[in-house]
Amino acid sequence: MARSRSRGAGARKGGGESRSTKSKKKAAPAVAEVEVVEESAGLSIDDGIPMVTTLVLLVAILVTDYVLGTHYGEGLFFK
Repeated sequence: MARSRSRGAGARKGGGESRSTKSKKKAAPAVAEVEVVEESAGLSIDDGIPMVTTLVLLVAILVTDYVLGTHYGEGLFFK
């Protein structure tokens, strides 16, 4: 059976740092400054999509009601 090597005193205690780890530590890197830029105040695509969707839905309801009213006499707004 092979014998294992004995470990140093730092490894037995656990949590201790070896000599090679201590020498490799470096100072924390410098923090870069970040410039905050505000977006323009106009409407974006995220604002326009719900507006266009609502408009198309209302037009579709009105056109359907118009067709029902003129052809079948059953429309809510158009008879």
